[in-house]
Amino acid sequence: MKGMLLALLIGAVCSTSALALDAPKGPVVLTVKGAITNTNVGDTAEFDLAMLEALAGRKATMETPWTQGMVTFEGPLLSALLKAVGSTGSTLSVKALNDYAAEVPADDAKLATILATRMDGKLMSVRDKGPLMVVYPFDQDPSLYNEKYFSRSVWQIKEIEVGK
Repeated sequence: MKGMLLALLIGAVCSTSALALDAPKGPVVLTVKGAITNTNVGDTAEFDLAMLEALAGRKATMETPWTQGMVTFEGPLLSALLKAVGSTGSTLSVKALNDYAAEVPADDAKLATILATRMDGKLMSVRDKGPLMVVYPFDQDPSLYNEKYFSRSVWQIKEIEVGK
């Protein structure tokens, strides 16, 4: 009985810590709110660059309508971010620094979509579409190279709100 209680206690502690997000140590570059279960500041999840770059990511070289020639983007997978915050919603409102927003189906994360932090190996500055940009896998699926996905490719991202 005592051993069973200890096992339950250890399981509870381990599952709680797995759901907790560390607080950002550096400047916050992204806030995620809405239908999420894992938070670190009130009812939001805030990320600094190091936290984002610690998530599972992808590096891909491709052409886009907003860059010249072949460009290499890298950063966390959108799916890894949604998993980290415990997303329970089906839509994402992705908001830029200038308050532009696009509605993105959460299922787009299944497409190996990147939340790019770097372009050609360099951190993306606000001047160069940073600090974050939604980059679809145009390199893997040329059928995505169209206005539907271009309109969802928000840059200068500051916030993602997960809707039900």
